[in-house]
Amino acid sequence: RAGQPAELAGAFVLLASELGSYMTGAVIPVTGGEIMI
Repeated sequence: RAGQPAELAGAFVLLASELGSYMTGAVIPVTGGEIMI
């Protein structure tokens, strides 16, 4: 199933928060299930 907006919000909040400033060069694919294996 595709992810719901509320399920994706955590990743966006992390990246926008102070904790996100410690992340450098990381790739976090937030696709909401668009790319399913």
